[in-house]
Amino acid sequence: MKQIIRSPLITEKNTTLAETGVYVFEVHIEASKPEIKKAIETGFSVKVQGVRTVIGRNDMKYTKFGLSKVRKWKKAYVQLAAGQKISLFEGA
Repeated sequence: MKQIIRSPLITEKNTTLAETGVYVFEVHIEASKPEIKKAIETGFSVKVQGVRTVIGRNDMKYTKFGLSKVRKWKKAYVQLAAGQKISLFEGA
C-alpha cells in the first residue's frame, strides 16, 4: 500500500494560499484526486471541496560529480470547504 500524503509544503506562497483555504501537500506520484481527497478528509477531519494536482517533471542537473537526474514528484492543491482549517499550517 502506498502512502498518499508525503509531506505538507510550507512556503511563503503556500502560507498566503492557506489564508484563502487552499493547502498544498506533496503526494505520491501515482495518487489520484479521489484518493488524495479521501486521505486528507480522514487524516485531518475536514471537508475537501476540490483537489488540483501538478506534476514536477524529471530534470537533468549539473553537479560537481557530473550530470544527475532529479526525481519526478507531484503536489496537490487542496481546497477546503468554507470555515474549515488544518491546524498543521497555522504554526505554533
